[in-house]
Amino acid sequence: MTQPPEPTGDPVRQNVEFPSAGATAHGYLALPPDGSGPGAILIQEWWGLNDHIADVAERLAAEGFVVLAPDLYGGNVAHDSDEARRMMRELPVARGVELLSGAVDYLVSRPEVTSSAIGAVGFCLGGGFVLYLAAVEPRVVAAVPFYGVIQGELPDFSGLAAEVLGHFGDQDAAIPAAARERLHQAITDQSGIEPELRVYPAGHAFFNDARPSYHRESAESAWASTLDFLRRRLG
Repeated sequence: MTQPPEPTGDPVRQNVEFPSAGATAHGYLALPPDGSGPGAILIQEWWGLNDHIADVAERLAAEGFVVLAPDLYGGNVAHDSDEARRMMRELPVARGVELLSGAVDYLVSRPEVTSSAIGAVGFCLGGGFVLYLAAVEPRVVAAVPFYGVIQGELPDFSGLAAEVLGHFGDQDAAIPAAARERLHQAITDQSGIEPELRVYPAGHAFFNDARPSYHRESAESAWASTLDFLRRRLG
């Protein structure tokens, strides 16, 4: 059996490939300084698996989590919003969930991961997929969607096992207050789990410090509460 790596003092990121959805999938795996810890799936924005998501993976790993960021676009990264919108629309929700389920299988099989109960964190497109994945995957016990974009109908949350901490901007035209309220009601009614949906004085993508939309105060607050939530849920 493969043993976890020795502690290095710094997070370690590596490119990995794994079977998923009947094919070979790819992604980033970021290991914590201690070499092992609870697992977390990190799901990309609509831009793809870019440098920003890789940086967030390393930040999570530095906090003690074994992080897998699967590549949902097969190596493609968008360079403008039109391209990102096209790539997002070309990824069917069912296919994305299938790919992510394979990523969960791979993550919990890693010797560095200390439990089969994992977290899922995602942004924009990835925030929506956090909710889709958690709705069908009982091993996800902590779900953190940042301004999650739901494509089409809401998931069926009747099988949800995860606690949910959501982060949204009150100036986000893509996710108005009515959409947040609908999501809150659906999760509560269907699962019996009341989500915590936090709202910040910011717009969409306020966490992405590589974009003009970045709002430092909101991002720092959301990040601190995310780490606290993951530690409480995952140990």
